[in-house]
Amino acid sequence: MRRAGSQAGFTIIEVMIVVMIIGVLASIVLPSIRSYAARAKMSEALLAFAPCRNMITEGYLSGGDPPAEGDWGCEITSNASKYVDMVLTKDPGPMIVVSLRGFTDLRIDTHDLTLMPLDSAGNPTSGPGSVVRRWRCGSVVDGTNVPAQYLPASCRG
Repeated sequence: MRRAGSQAGFTIIEVMIVVMIIGVLASIVLPSIRSYAARAKMSEALLAFAPCRNMITEGYLSGGDPPAEGDWGCEITSNASKYVDMVLTKDPGPMIVVSLRGFTDLRIDTHDLTLMPLDSAGNPTSGPGSVVRRWRCGSVVDGTNVPAQYLPASCRG
């Protein structure tokens, strides 16, 4: 039989254990959430490649002489979008370079992401009559300095 004045509840030790467990779980999950958020923002950078990528592919398919570096007509010199500062074309290739900005994660902010057109042998395209068979995205060889963990799976070398 219960006494009329007894109280039931949690002890301070039980509450502290629960708070500690929640803290440990949060410290494990939080870095993953930040990484996923950075990858989601990187998708905007990949969208910035699209106009230049299409122009370069069509330029090579037309068979004419490719324009000089920075003359493809798809370059943006500043404030391209919220997370993209510039979109440039550089030789050889022409390689497309997207300069990132506006990320709260300083491991990504002010870095470059590259996209290089390749022929059927996997070499950079060169000269008139070349055909772009595939694109190499996010390669360190081309000058990408974004850590691979923040690149989407479709853009890892």
